[in-house]
Amino acid sequence: MFKGKEYIYEVYKEKSFSKAAQNLYISQPALSASIKKIEKRLGCCIFDRSSNPVQLTEAGTEYVKSVEKIMDIENRFENYLSNLNQLKTGRLSIGASNVFASFILPAIITKFTNKYPSIKVNLVEANSAHLEDQLFSGALDFVIDNYPLNELIYEKHLFCRECLILAVPQEFSSNCLAQEYQLSIEDIRQGMHLKPTTKPVPLSLFTHDPFICLRAGNDTRMRTDKIFQEQGITPKIILELDQLATAYNVSCYGMAITIISDTLAQKANDSSNMLYYKINSTHTYRNVFFYNKQNKYITKAMEEFIKIAQNTDGKHH
Repeated sequence: MFKGKEYIYEVYKEKSFSKAAQNLYISQPALSASIKKIEKRLGCCIFDRSSNPVQLTEAGTEYVKSVEKIMDIENRFENYLSNLNQLKTGRLSIGASNVFASFILPAIITKFTNKYPSIKVNLVEANSAHLEDQLFSGALDFVIDNYPLNELIYEKHLFCRECLILAVPQEFSSNCLAQEYQLSIEDIRQGMHLKPTTKPVPLSLFTHDPFICLRAGNDTRMRTDKIFQEQGITPKIILELDQLATAYNVSCYGMAITIISDTLAQKANDSSNMLYYKINSTHTYRNVFFYNKQNKYITKAMEEFIKIAQNTDGKHH
């Protein structure tokens, strides 16, 4: 119904077919023919051609009012798109487990919001299964996880590589047998556990000690089970938890030994109560990725967030 509205609006503005034709870079006969075609389609006259300068008919006045509303909507949408592209408006939803939500994302989100204060960032904290559901449904733009998601469904962006280490309360007597393997929190922060020259501890030294593990199904638990199987050990598990940070906190109180990621050790509050050990297994290494759904439209805000995340030192890469 409003196809060719720019022709009518130009004639209305100039009150002249010849001036409007000049502005539109078309001939006056071509402009007149186009407007006649529109009037025929509408079934009414837009202009009263008997007056000089040319005037709108009653139907023409209503048509122009409608065109102005359409133009206003178009302008507002153009401004919105411009703001979106310049990151002056928009939303971003990120999902993470407790460790990443507490220790990794705050630094990245702060950097991002300082640079783009108009983008509203929403952080959802949940377990891996729930986060994947939310990512699949489109409720989340990104999920950061060390659990491998299906690459046919999700695109991944490497954030960092992390390593599992043994965390032992200092008061455990088994530490005396393992003195030559001991690492401090400062050693972990400096990446000593990643060096080939650092000796891994035999887990057999801790067979009589209690362990805290994560529940079955968690990536850390699956790796922990494989590590113990490799070394032919059945650990004395006294407590199973859902979150790595909780397991570490309980361990810091001296209840039991646990296996944690160096990401957590490096970012959590200092605990002078703990000693750390390198573990000899390929299962200790895993990658942390930001995932988004394949074929999802990648907004400018998403692009910029990933750029900032990958330039933020989460830990030793």
